[in-house]
Amino acid sequence: MEKLLRGLRDFQENYIPDRQELIDALAKGQSPRVLFIGCSDSRVDPTIITQSEIGDLFVIRNAGNIIPPYEATNGGEGATIEYAMEALDIGQVIVCGHTQCGAMKGLLQLGDLEEKMPLVYNWLHHTEATRRLVDDHYSHLDKKDKLDLLVAQNVLTQIDNLQTYPSVRSKLHSGELDIHGWIYKLETAQILAYDEESKAFVPPHSKIFADRDATQPVKPGGLSLVFNDTVRPGAGAPSVALPEFSEPVQPHWPGANRLRPEQAARIYRGAGV
Repeated sequence: MEKLLRGLRDFQENYIPDRQELIDALAKGQSPRVLFIGCSDSRVDPTIITQSEIGDLFVIRNAGNIIPPYEATNGGEGATIEYAMEALDIGQVIVCGHTQCGAMKGLLQLGDLEEKMPLVYNWLHHTEATRRLVDDHYSHLDKKDKLDLLVAQNVLTQIDNLQTYPSVRSKLHSGELDIHGWIYKLETAQILAYDEESKAFVPPHSKIFADRDATQPVKPGGLSLVFNDTVRPGAGAPSVALPEFSEPVQPHWPGANRLRPEQAARIYRGAGV
């Protein structure tokens, strides 16, 4: 507690004076352009890993970065999504999972959870599609490989769940919304982003920095989730290949041009790329 109190004093004495104009503006209202959906894990703080300012991110955090499908529950996730779309007119959503996720470890041992942590057991039912896909097709994997696959597939499952919300679906149809899937690697503090074209999680990059050659070909690499057909995950239960880690790639972050330049630059630089 003493550390927190020292932090509060430092915030008041050193942080606020340099940002008084920003604080005054935010007191009149917020206008975040990014909804960040992440895990409650203490090691994955969205503001710190993206080096965002106050007011940049609208945040949902829970066990396993899970979004229950529309009307599956009347919890805070749905209300927050609706507010983000309708009241704040947010145009970017990031669904961020992370390696060594405790919730995904729970999917590997659901039977043990039912008695010990019944609320967690019930909560994980919202990502049953993730567990079923991996269990049906990749039960032969060792525990580590299976966990990596669960983490990655869960991000895609939650993106599918997110699209069941009417306000999200409508904004996607009109081209006013982009959804990004991220994985935060605890071991290296690196961000990987899902690329629809390559069907893989690769290091993200945007067109913010003009000195980068956007025409450079994309190389295979990163945490690769290769789908054996062209159907988007969740639309027809396509099969998934094992995650593979290899050399860094020339990355791609679609839709980044919709962010305000200063926000995009902060988020991009904070991702550690």
